[in-house]
Amino acid sequence: MEELEEFAYKAVAVRIAGDIVLSDSPGAALRKWREYFKLSQQEVAKYMGVSSSVLSDYEKGRRSPGAGFIRRFVTALLKVDAEKGTKRSENLVKALGIPTTGIIDMQEFSEPMTLEDIIITVDGILLYPDYPKGIVAYGYTVIDSIKAITELTSMQFYTMLGSVPERVIVFTKVTAGRSPMVAVRVSLVKPSIIVIHGPREHVDYLSIELARLDRIPLVLSTLNSVDELVQRLRSRTGGRGFTIP
Repeated sequence: MEELEEFAYKAVAVRIAGDIVLSDSPGAALRKWREYFKLSQQEVAKYMGVSSSVLSDYEKGRRSPGAGFIRRFVTALLKVDAEKGTKRSENLVKALGIPTTGIIDMQEFSEPMTLEDIIITVDGILLYPDYPKGIVAYGYTVIDSIKAITELTSMQFYTMLGSVPERVIVFTKVTAGRSPMVAVRVSLVKPSIIVIHGPREHVDYLSIELARLDRIPLVLSTLNSVDELVQRLRSRTGGRGFTIP
């Protein structure tokens, strides 16, 4: 998508797909979302590579949409919307409070990773050792902490944190670590592990104390660059990361 940040695009797609799957009448939900985007059956069907009569059958409940069909349908809505410049997707982003800045990379791991795995992957130093045993992470989100803290509203920041439970949150461009840890402290949803990247001389003692209060492992990555950090994490996903330029 050219007009939407990838994170926002994915969040909107998941929201629409979830609404269709959980609906008592998936066909009616398909029609509702197509009409929200002000698209005809012909427009959506053409992008999906099916006939308009086939799409009509799904909307009328004569056929039941599977996961593959719903994925193609949602993709068609968002792509055609972007091409036509009607910006219905952007309106959804705003209505849902989805953050559109600050996220550098995010992806799921190919298998759950332990804290020890994460420390090795990021060349990390564990700053707070007294953590609950058995912690695992199922994915990661790398955040530009300066953009996230200065450009996101409090609700958007909460939405971002709330979308990543049982994950590693990596804060980059950190000077001493206080601001990111304060943000995590006031969030109701906590990540499994926090990695900070940037401090070269010292990490603020308050950052470590906040990690202790929340019992979240706090790791300092010693890698030289954010690019290297992202590449290391991606190597554990078995594929390409979900990147925002």
